[in-house]
Amino acid sequence: MFDVTKTTLSLLALFAASVSLAQQENEAPDEQVVPVAEEVPDAVEADEFAEDLSAEERLMQEFERYKRYIDEGSMDEADIAAKRIVEMAIRIYGPQSIEASKALNNLALVQHRTGQYEAAIQNFESSIEIIEISEDRLNGQLVNPLKGLGASHLANDRPDLAVQTFDRARHITHVNEGPHNIEQVEILESLAESTLRMGDTKEARNLLDRIHVLNVRHFDNNELGLLPSLMRRADWQHRAGYYNEERATYRRAIRIVEAKLGKEDPQLIVPLIKLAESFYFVDMNQVGRTSQSIVATGEIYYKRAARIAERSDAVDWPEYAEVQLALGDYYIYMDAHNRARKIYAAVWELLSTDEERLSARRDWLEQPFVLFEDPLPARAGGAQGAAGGEFLNGTIRVDYNVSKRGRVRNLRTEASPPEFTEMQRIVHREIRNRIFRPKLVDGQPADSNDLVFEHNFLYRPSDLEELRRQQNVPQQAGNSSDT
Repeated sequence: MFDVTKTTLSLLALFAASVSLAQQENEAPDEQVVPVAEEVPDAVEADEFAEDLSAEERLMQEFERYKRYIDEGSMDEADIAAKRIVEMAIRIYGPQSIEASKALNNLALVQHRTGQYEAAIQNFESSIEIIEISEDRLNGQLVNPLKGLGASHLANDRPDLAVQTFDRARHITHVNEGPHNIEQVEILESLAESTLRMGDTKEARNLLDRIHVLNVRHFDNNELGLLPSLMRRADWQHRAGYYNEERATYRRAIRIVEAKLGKEDPQLIVPLIKLAESFYFVDMNQVGRTSQSIVATGEIYYKRAARIAERSDAVDWPEYAEVQLALGDYYIYMDAHNRARKIYAAVWELLSTDEERLSARRDWLEQPFVLFEDPLPARAGGAQGAAGGEFLNGTIRVDYNVSKRGRVRNLRTEASPPEFTEMQRIVHREIRNRIFRPKLVDGQPADSNDLVFEHNFLYRPSDLEELRRQQNVPQQAGNSSDT
């Protein structure tokens, strides 16, 4: 037995602040779930070179160092510090202690963020096992490491295992917090992401409906508070291919802002643009819709967003430029190039006044900018979504040009190894179908030549051998081919 000192209490509080995982907003197309470290209350600040520190104080000191590395983005150093914390926690409190579980959890957090998914999975599982032994299989402390484990499974291209893990975390929240707790929304969003990755859009839709019910219940009598969840709901509906429902959700968000803040409020800009963007997908998914009908619907929302941005003093120059570019990009997509050139020239002039704006001009206008892109498969052949086994790295390289009208021209595809012809076709088709905002030279669209895109993928040696047998290719076959 030992005295419960202030240092020990702070240490327990420190380890109680374990990892939480959140859906990162405004992400690139695949919407990765990423770990985020929580703040630690009442941390002890110890002299780094003091020799009279207790074991608990040294552990607290190491955790402060770990947090600083995380804040600075120094992941290699954070990984080393996290491993020290695990060793110290086990030495002080034992390998089956809750403190050791939380230390393993934080190590797994760093490993997840640095792409060491197998190691992260192992440490999240160890953290979970300790809690199950020390407490029980329904203890609320299991939720955080389960969310971390699910995120690592998803990042490791195992959405099937992610679904099982997130579903268990959801069940535990129901047991401990009730079936209507708002904290489960994050888990449900991760479940929806996982089911989408598995191609189960029906289940993803059911989960979105559940999330919506919980948010409406939570934000009763606070419609403005409901807006972020509505925007996330519309994004999920888009990714699941429910474009009509997506538009209905954005329209609801717009009505709420109009009713509460007025029809010229800048908060209308984002939902208006997102609503307009949804109409890009009408002609690709609904037979019988003409380009003219798309212009008559999507264009009006872009124009309204641009007018609000122009009239509002609350809109700064970057947001104004982005709104104008969205309208110009729309015209590029619709082959209305004279309209697009006029808007691009105006934005070029806007971004030509000082170094900060010139930097934005270089990023947005002085190089081709892809408007829409679909995700490419991470694994080839039978390796897609499969568990275990040895994997090797393959590469698809595409050389291409982009015309001043934003269309791709003169594609040449090479692959290593060349036998994965289906992967080559997928990548070739994706690049060929992309539409770009063309680069500008002196404010005018120009051709871009000698562009290169590389897609890295994983494959199993056994799949390569099978393809070679099918194609009658010797084992020493070359490393490139044209398509």
